[in-house]
Amino acid sequence: MSGKPTGATPLLRIKGVQKSFGSTHVLRGIDLDVARGEVVTIIGPSGGGKTTLLRCVNFLETYDRGSITIDGAEVGYRDGEARKRRTETDLARMRAETGMVFQLFNLFPHLTAAQNITLGLTRVRGLGRAEAGDKAMHWLKRVGLADKAGHLPSELSGGQQQRVGIARAVAMEPKILLLDEITSALDPELIGEVLDVVLSLAADGMTMLIVTHEIGFARDASHRIVFMAEGTVGAEAPPAEIFSPNQPNERLRSFLGRFSAAHRL
Repeated sequence: MSGKPTGATPLLRIKGVQKSFGSTHVLRGIDLDVARGEVVTIIGPSGGGKTTLLRCVNFLETYDRGSITIDGAEVGYRDGEARKRRTETDLARMRAETGMVFQLFNLFPHLTAAQNITLGLTRVRGLGRAEAGDKAMHWLKRVGLADKAGHLPSELSGGQQQRVGIARAVAMEPKILLLDEITSALDPELIGEVLDVVLSLAADGMTMLIVTHEIGFARDASHRIVFMAEGTVGAEAPPAEIFSPNQPNERLRSFLGRFSAAHRL
């Protein structure tokens, strides 16, 4: 993807973030900025802290040290107060600004595709049922599923369920969209239909932070790629530099070397 958007202040700012689970130090001082309208993709080996970082941005995981701000507001904690957790009401409001799509869909099984989308719009955004229904249909059309509005998740393919998940997140009009390995649970033939939706959102200027093992997709969709390993950022650059034959980072070269043409590299 061409040039990184520019802005005086990053929409997302991650500074010195650390996170441990017991004696396991998962994040070891992560620094990362994401500009408004930028698509940043995180790649790296399993266990490197990628998903944990995304969950910290949405405060599904607390972070032990450091700061995460979205549009200048500290995530999870009250501004100016040392590690004082926000109220659940505040957290719900802030999570609505950071739409997250998970690898295992997380749709409500008893609700139709349209109802899965309208639920947050009415309960969190306070929209009336008619307005929420119109917005749900708009996004179902956008992801190519207008004809599936009345279907339950069990009546949809994995790819269709994931597209509903994306529509649900984007319908909330978040400031940033977080995508966590959204194709990892899909059969290979279904991956393309989901990635096409993400590419169209990127083209529209949606700010996104993505974790993926789809290396070709990372190259095509991103303004910038971040390589994470062992809880640290090992490299950070535009795709052309990350995939350069002269890439100086030996750990990154080794990681990329594991991907053959079958992995879209």
